[in-house]
Amino acid sequence: MASDYGLSIRSSDVPSGFQFTPRPWLDLYGVSIKPFIHFGSVASKPFSDPALIHRSLPDELLHEVFARMTPYSLGRAACVCRKWRYTIRNPVFWRSACLKAWQIIGAVENHRIFQSTYQGSWRKMWLLRPRIRTDGLYVSRNTYVRCGTPEWKTSNPVHLVCYFRYIRFFHSGRFLYKNSSLKVKDVVKCMNFRALKADSVFGGRYTLSDDKVEVAIMYPGTRPTVLRIRLRLRGTTVGANNRMDLLSLVTSGVNDNELNGNEDNILGVVGGWQEDETHDPDVPAVSHRRGMTPFVFVPFEEVETTDLNLPVEMMDYFVTG
Repeated sequence: MASDYGLSIRSSDVPSGFQFTPRPWLDLYGVSIKPFIHFGSVASKPFSDPALIHRSLPDELLHEVFARMTPYSLGRAACVCRKWRYTIRNPVFWRSACLKAWQIIGAVENHRIFQSTYQGSWRKMWLLRPRIRTDGLYVSRNTYVRCGTPEWKTSNPVHLVCYFRYIRFFHSGRFLYKNSSLKVKDVVKCMNFRALKADSVFGGRYTLSDDKVEVAIMYPGTRPTVLRIRLRLRGTTVGANNRMDLLSLVTSGVNDNELNGNEDNILGVVGGWQEDETHDPDVPAVSHRRGMTPFVFVPFEEVETTDLNLPVEMMDYFVTG
């Protein structure tokens, strides 16, 4: 019995409004591809979508659902079917995502870069332009060896110490920083502005220039200390932005007169300082060279399953890639 798909189709037999891509190599096996109607085209015969969700959900409501999804969820939804793919190509979704991701730069500057660098494509701008991710935590895992107390003068034990640096960014230009030995799944619960004092979470400001990120944190106390960090964004794939190299980490002193209530915007106070500059003789500027492991991005939905939660005896090193 001949197969139902063994019918030969000529381009002239295809009704208007339908698309047909010839594949001559399939003729060797008696197989041909059925013509399909392009989404949004007008045909002489009304097209009925076989998918139940498309028959039940109007296109207007489907557009509203996509408008409330994150860009990463939109990327997954684009793989569902051809109709969703063409719908998600709408530049409206990517325009709102880009303006939100780079809102600290300003809408006017974003539109200038959009036209001059990315040829008027918001989706291309989202994929190729370096940006800071806000849907998770950037985590730097650091280890060092510490000598223990000798026992009976015959052995000298050593301990492998593991600690983490955590950074959570926000679109508004603010960020949260925590230095702790706790695992990711335990720290993510307190990385919010309500837990600043109780859980030793420090807040500050950051700036983004191309792929360079500069942050500053104020450590309060009798001798106020500023922690200045310079980072470089990169990604393991296009548009991932899931790695940050730690370029420099400097602690220095600041004069009380310079603060004058500007603790929340400490980056504006120390933004033009040199690396070896300090404004308090009791707190010299120190450029740290240890604990410079790159930051790895962990989305919120993966904080429970990431390998960074493994104990030291099961993962005594971590390669960030």
